[in-house]
Amino acid sequence: MATFISVPLKKTSEVDLVKPLSKYIHNTYPSGEDQTEYCRAVEELNKLRKSAVGRPLDKHETSLETVMRYYDQLCSVEPKFPFTESQLCLTFTWKDAFDKGSIFGGSVKLALPSLGYEKTCVLFNIGALASQIASEQNLDNDEALKAASKFYQLASGAFSHIKDTVLSSLNRDPTIDISPDTVGTLSLIMLAQAQEVFFLKATRDKMKDALIAKLANQAADYYGDAFKQCQYKDTLSKEVFPILAAKHCIMQAHAAYHQSVLAKQQKKFGEEIGRLQHASDLVKTVSSRYDEYVNVKDLADKINRALTAAKKDNDFIYHDRVPDLKDLDPIGKASLVKPTPINVPLSQKYTDLFEKMVPLAIQQCLTVYNQRRAELINATIAQMRDATTFANGVLASLNLPAAIEDVSGDSVPQSILNKSKTIIEQGGIQTIDQLIRDLPELLQRNKEILDESVKFLDEEEATDNDLKAKFKDRWQRTPSTELYKPLRSEGNNFRSVLDKAIGADAVVKERYQCHREAIAILCKPEAELNAAIPSANPAKTMQGSEVVSVLKSLLNQLDDVKKVREQLETDIKSVNFDMTTKFLTALAQDGAVNEEAISVTELDRIYGSYTFKVQENLKKQEDLINNIQTAHQEFSKMKQSNSEANLREEVLKNLAAGHDNYIELVANLKEGTKFYNDLTEILLKYQCKCSDIVFARKTERDELLKDLQQSIAREPSAPSIPQVPSYQSASSSSSTNTSVSSIPTPAPRTVFQSAKQPPPRPPPPTMPSASPVPASAAQAPNPAPTTAPATDSSQPLSNTIPSQAQGPPYPTYPGYPGYYGMPMPVGYNPYMYGQQTIPPYMYQPPSGQAPYPTQHSAFSYPQQPFFPPQ
Repeated sequence: MATFISVPLKKTSEVDLVKPLSKYIHNTYPSGEDQTEYCRAVEELNKLRKSAVGRPLDKHETSLETVMRYYDQLCSVEPKFPFTESQLCLTFTWKDAFDKGSIFGGSVKLALPSLGYEKTCVLFNIGALASQIASEQNLDNDEALKAASKFYQLASGAFSHIKDTVLSSLNRDPTIDISPDTVGTLSLIMLAQAQEVFFLKATRDKMKDALIAKLANQAADYYGDAFKQCQYKDTLSKEVFPILAAKHCIMQAHAAYHQSVLAKQQKKFGEEIGRLQHASDLVKTVSSRYDEYVNVKDLADKINRALTAAKKDNDFIYHDRVPDLKDLDPIGKASLVKPTPINVPLSQKYTDLFEKMVPLAIQQCLTVYNQRRAELINATIAQMRDATTFANGVLASLNLPAAIEDVSGDSVPQSILNKSKTIIEQGGIQTIDQLIRDLPELLQRNKEILDESVKFLDEEEATDNDLKAKFKDRWQRTPSTELYKPLRSEGNNFRSVLDKAIGADAVVKERYQCHREAIAILCKPEAELNAAIPSANPAKTMQGSEVVSVLKSLLNQLDDVKKVREQLETDIKSVNFDMTTKFLTALAQDGAVNEEAISVTELDRIYGSYTFKVQENLKKQEDLINNIQTAHQEFSKMKQSNSEANLREEVLKNLAAGHDNYIELVANLKEGTKFYNDLTEILLKYQCKCSDIVFARKTERDELLKDLQQSIAREPSAPSIPQVPSYQSASSSSSTNTSVSSIPTPAPRTVFQSAKQPPPRPPPPTMPSASPVPASAAQAPNPAPTTAPATDSSQPLSNTIPSQAQGPPYPTYPGYPGYYGMPMPVGYNPYMYGQQTIPPYMYQPPSGQAPYPTQHSAFSYPQQPFFPPQ
């Protein structure tokens, strides 16, 4: 009755967690104390995996605690890292726990780039190790009984959890050991054993027989259900089935026995005998069928003693009728066990190594929030810059403020001198030329990185397609075409961004060519600049006019508006707000994060006042531009109209426009340079991502190829043995009527039978007492026996040499001369002219077999003297 079923552990291959996780941390989080702490946590996680699943484990609670801590850490890590085939691809390989392997290859194993697969296999080991610890308990004391029941229920809960989650955790069929059918059966077996432990506890504590009977009856039901689930499926080992069947009968026998005791207490003596007879029949069934697996001798003796006493008392005293089994009331059931639910954390010593790292869902919310924030800031800044560009364009078209500063007609206006100074301080035209020369190199570098990344994917995808075409249905893994869709979409996005950047670069170069002459003039010294501007006689009467004063005032106000916008742009860029706390609070309260609602509300609260100030600034500029245009119309009417003045004003307009375009072109080219440099970092990360997933796919491909080679080697060369021809079956002996079957049959128990006696040995030859052998005797043929025993067609022919060496005993009856050895074989002798004759009593090879080499009689070994037995 001490036979309990335990589950073997799954074995895994080593996986390096440090390199990919540390690389993700370096690419995702800024350098600092947090990044260093996360990298240390990754190293601890890698050590924890080696301790939990990378070495043999003792059947002790401390080992189980280690495995549970690793499982808890996996559950904590899962939402904080993007464990997907297209992002953070880690391939985990696990062997089937019930597969013993074969001489032609390794055991069945499965490699998947899925953290859910890793969690499932680790949870399986938790259940398996719990079952082993429970089976090792000494059930002679209460503490051991409690521990065994606790661990069996934990194992049942682990297997039940796998049954409910394994198909959703994997993207392909699992191995047999973690399939829903197998783990469902294991869960029932563990639950039945936990119930049996409670039955043993109740029996030891001498509880009421009615309760003990119900506990045993419930355990029998659990064992019966488990046996029904697995008897027609090749999942568990063959030794499990008879144990389940035997325990089903044994627990029913216990239930019937204790119910008979209850019937005796209620003075139902006929029912007592009926239940004891049923218990006795069950125990006999176990003894006759499953005696190799369980020992029920003590239970059988107890039941038989009770049955004998009950029959004796009933026959002599009570004379109560013994009812049929079908007429007896069913025994009730009482379940005191249930699968332990798997609630993280399982370990009492668990501490989260990545406690400070926010979950991946929060990271995604922060990413989307930062995108919304960047879009809002960029749109606001672009709106203000467009307004500045528009104002500068209007002023340039009106030749302001140069028109109201040009009073002499021969000197350079102060505004033009200021613009020239600004351009010279920024490097002049050489700065633009250098920036334009750098752009093609930066563009080409980004294109090469992108092309190399896509090349990785193309080559691996071509290899995968070739293997799929070669192995067809055997090649069971996610096709590269489907797996790389997100990466290819990302690559196409990068390609589109580069195409747009090329178009923008062309526009910048075109604008530069249009204003290059004006910019070159502004880069000259003041004397050369003055010589490049045509002179004209100004209208002296306009120097103190009211229109000029109004224009100057309006232009000053417009400058103030521009300065306010510059300050607003600086303020908007400097505003920052950490949304992590907001999202974590929402996740803790609701279990989910409505990113859009939270982000929109917070962005409106943070940037609402700045948006209002920008709109006020733009409205004020619009009014000032209208007023400046109206005043300039009056100014133009008052100006003296002559060709020299118009030509001078046109040149001054071009110079003002050249300055504005220079400032904008330099800003655009610097932004373009920064864009290409930033894009290079992004493309390098994209390249690393493509390289990592291709490497992971290559590793997975090699493992799958190895498994395929082993499975192909294990396959039979033909589906079945061809049918035996009729002439072979007709000529075969009737005694060897064996049929060929593809279904293996269990080996029968060894039964020792008396061996068949060999045919009688012919009588020994008679030899004279003299030692030499006469020549006539040597040349005489073998004497034939007078009577030959009847031969059977099934017996081998008499001249067939045995396949194995046949040893003594030799006959030693009186008159037998003894055993003569064969002549010693010798090598080739060129002086041999005859052949040694072999006496008839010596060994003669059968027909078709070459004899041992012989030697000439003249050189024979001396004849040994013969001493017949006395």
